[in-house]
Amino acid sequence: MAAPVPPGAQRPNNPQNTAPPNSLAANMQNLNINRPPPPMPGSGPRPFAPSPQPSYGVQQQHPRPSPMPRPGPPPPAMTRPGGPPQPGGIPFGRPSGPPPSQPPFGSRPPGAFPAAAPPSGARPVGFGSPPPMGPGMSMPGGPVTNGPPPPMMSAPGGPGPVTNGPPPMMSHGGPGPVTNGPPPMMGPGGFPRGPQFPGGSMMGPPPPYGQPPNAHPLAGGSPLTSPPAHSIPPPTTFPGAPYGRPGGFPYGAPPQQHASAPGTPGSMYGMGPVPNQSMTTVSGPSKVDLNQIPRPGTSSGPIMYETRQENQANPPPPATVDYIARDTGNCSPRYMRCTIHQIPCTVDLLSTSGMQLALIIQPLALSHPSEEPIQVVDFGESGPVRCSRCKGYINPFMKFVDQGRKFICNLCGYTDETPRDYQCNLGPDGRRRDADERPELCRGTVDFVATKEYMVREPMPAVYFFLIDVSMNAIQTGATAAACSAIQQVLSDLPEGPRTFVGIATFDSTIHFYNLKRALQQPLMLIVPDVQDVYTPLETDVIVQLSECRQHLEILLESIPTMFQESKSPESAFGAAVKAAFLAMKSTGGKLMVFQSVLPSVGIGALSSREADGRANAFADEKEAHKLLQPADKTLRTMAIEFAEYQVCVDLFITSQAYVDMASVSDIPRTTGGQVYCYYPFSALSDPPKLYNDLRWNITRPQGFEAVMRVRCSQGIQVHEYSGNFCKRIPTDIDLPAIDCDKAVMVTLKHDDKLQDGAECGFQCALLYTTITGERRIRVINLSLPCTSMLSNLFRSADLDSQFACMLKQAANEIPTKAPSLVKEQAINSCISTLSSYRKFCATVTSAGQLILPEALKLLPLYTLALTKSVGLRSDGRIDDRSFWINHVSSLSTPLAIPLICPRMIAVHDLDTKDNEGETVVPSSIPLTSENLRDDGVYFLENGDDALMYVGEAVNSDILMKLFNVPSAADIPSQYVLEKYDNQLSKKFNDVVNEIRRQRSSYLRIKLCKRGDPTGMLFLSYMVEDRTAGGPSYMDFLVQVHRQIQGKLN
Repeated sequence: MAAPVPPGAQRPNNPQNTAPPNSLAANMQNLNINRPPPPMPGSGPRPFAPSPQPSYGVQQQHPRPSPMPRPGPPPPAMTRPGGPPQPGGIPFGRPSGPPPSQPPFGSRPPGAFPAAAPPSGARPVGFGSPPPMGPGMSMPGGPVTNGPPPPMMSAPGGPGPVTNGPPPMMSHGGPGPVTNGPPPMMGPGGFPRGPQFPGGSMMGPPPPYGQPPNAHPLAGGSPLTSPPAHSIPPPTTFPGAPYGRPGGFPYGAPPQQHASAPGTPGSMYGMGPVPNQSMTTVSGPSKVDLNQIPRPGTSSGPIMYETRQENQANPPPPATVDYIARDTGNCSPRYMRCTIHQIPCTVDLLSTSGMQLALIIQPLALSHPSEEPIQVVDFGESGPVRCSRCKGYINPFMKFVDQGRKFICNLCGYTDETPRDYQCNLGPDGRRRDADERPELCRGTVDFVATKEYMVREPMPAVYFFLIDVSMNAIQTGATAAACSAIQQVLSDLPEGPRTFVGIATFDSTIHFYNLKRALQQPLMLIVPDVQDVYTPLETDVIVQLSECRQHLEILLESIPTMFQESKSPESAFGAAVKAAFLAMKSTGGKLMVFQSVLPSVGIGALSSREADGRANAFADEKEAHKLLQPADKTLRTMAIEFAEYQVCVDLFITSQAYVDMASVSDIPRTTGGQVYCYYPFSALSDPPKLYNDLRWNITRPQGFEAVMRVRCSQGIQVHEYSGNFCKRIPTDIDLPAIDCDKAVMVTLKHDDKLQDGAECGFQCALLYTTITGERRIRVINLSLPCTSMLSNLFRSADLDSQFACMLKQAANEIPTKAPSLVKEQAINSCISTLSSYRKFCATVTSAGQLILPEALKLLPLYTLALTKSVGLRSDGRIDDRSFWINHVSSLSTPLAIPLICPRMIAVHDLDTKDNEGETVVPSSIPLTSENLRDDGVYFLENGDDALMYVGEAVNSDILMKLFNVPSAADIPSQYVLEKYDNQLSKKFNDVVNEIRRQRSSYLRIKLCKRGDPTGMLFLSYMVEDRTAGGPSYMDFLVQVHRQIQGKLN
């Protein structure tokens, strides 16, 4: 055990994640909105903290790392900031600090070894997948107070005046009617995700395909403008950026709110101010100004956010805005976020609200570079202080009594003896005198150093095994060469030192292992022809230390495409190859990265093509068509459970041009904590850069191995279900062979008793894991929220981002077992149930012609409509695209949930004529309607993982020359590759794309779409506000929602 470090001292070799700040322009126009009262009061006793003891663990000050390799070609070279050396001799380009801490539960079952963390930027959708998300979203309402509900919105069907009512919550959407009431408080914003390692900075190999994306904040797409908020200067470009994290919002920040004059009602859609309580009937969409209906807005500048103020929980900013969190007792919302920031006292109250009660937990999330690093606490051999009944970890909400000799657990209420060496006198306020000196007593998130009792074996080494498809199709399409090239380039990003091991194998209808021992003059191929009963030859020589085999490995990777050039084997023994690789890794665990190009057709887990039958069933409106989204059988799932038991995490890179039964093969990554990346249809011209960047980010992002996670709740609330990419063998814990900064887990909650109004309800997530440098850690994340018995408080404190993320994940879980029409109906009914409850119990009496929405949830109808039109629910889409979408949503983080279904669209043709828009690189986004697409325009659409470029029929030849270096749209190659030309427009567009790539932690493959051909129709399918075969227009949907609410009320 490392020697204790004095409080406040830096802990060596444990750098902290960082990311560049970002700034956005805030936008809002003609929205008279009343601001809600100050933040919700949380009335829970503040935990007291004991005085420091000699064996007390240290606060770890992680050195601020330099820019991390983000998706996008690797920077040529990045300087690394000074600070403690990276542990374990980790090479530049790799996160040096250990991943987040480990879970608190007891030691793992024997034989279960952790695996490497899964890759982060999996493409959310293949070629038919939804484009990126649009501009910012509505901000969560300010603090909640007892009183009337948030402001209301007039009905879309026709302008209706706004009634006097509870204060509105802040939103950044377009102006919408609001009720008179106290002015809303502006919540701090979140910021876009970007790479940021807990470890030191990383330097990567020279960019193989061009310069990496810059990290710059992005402006959302509300058409409204507003005064820019105080902002942080944008980060520098990738190659010299001080942080590896992108700045800016993922799709725009919320606009600042302008309060209405006292006594003046807000404006209705398309109407000027209306008298209080005036009544207007819904007469149809013709009289409504589309620019005035609720839409995501934009804002600039990071918001400063304190998690608790005056011993009360502070409602968090939206996940989609730029914010800098200061941990003052509750964790940063980046790590854990609740769907409602006040907990309903009874199950009946929750049921009446129609809302979900759940936590979205992203335990290793990247933090903002301006935020304090997470402290590491070492209690020595005794381990962290825990409750003897529920095993909860010491935290700021445990109350010390009897002069500090005892403490009361905030989770189960049990009174425990304080260990003698941890006792400290209490001050006049009842708090321990040393509380502010001990991170575990004053911070919502800490890392504890795990003791021997948390280990069943020595921490596993970093093992990376690469498995490459060399079937005839993979060789001919260039997929094998692209995989070999990507692996060769990321070798320099692997951690250096004696704890890093690698292995490699190839497969077609047989499996080929390679002996990489240095003693051999060249790598030796070992063929395993039996794909029904596989085995691993020469187990000790198949996986060797990287330092011993780097030269042989590089030679082998260069020669593999040539060795199999004449291959005539179209078959793929995918299942057998994965099983054989697992057998080689079984003794250690690790990351297995599989590059697959064709449908597995021979050996264990062989599959047959179900797509043709699927299409026929879909067109025939066959009720069982959705079953093609389920695995063909349980063979691969059974294998995956065994992999997870031995801590082997599988990441799957699918470089196909045909059906591969994604529903079946994705079972393995999903069960082992891995990730699926899809490149369909694979192009040897445009996809290698994305493949390389995805692989590099997968390896270099902050991550942990052999992890276990458990969530504990206060009495009265219990965990109902976990959802995400993991294996679950016992009811209370989830096993994660690997966990990384991009993965989120949804935890749904349920009441098992009545809570006390005014008390606080605590939640604690504990993650036990092994860092990349071989240290066992326990990351403990705490959140304490006030309980309420008032329905209006629930609506005021609703968190739109996490509410919708839950709706999205639940829909994805149900798509394989229900017809799309039933899943759509369920999502719409959920939305209407929530809004009708607000209208019935919280809104003041108004005319039947008004649609009244809670300010915090005013964009819920738009996001619900977008969900019903998403790739996963398009019955006419490719089966594999839908399966990939379902798998991608499973572990999707909250900030990326909305962009996935509601992409961001920006105009490219006039980038060089715009000013800097408050120094943001990415301009405001445009509402997703075809009315905004001009024939002479060029548009860019992105959903966080894929991008589409739309070119109109009448684009000026000068613009085409600047952007594509061709005189006419017909001359633009169908396989588009972004290039930078020597003109202002091209340079600005490259800056925008690189910034978005940096924000999304994804390289964003760009597909060209031209008006008038099938690709143009693909682009139009993402115009979610238009009427399509998949559903009504946004305006018609608002009218439909209004009528259904009226039907419920009547």
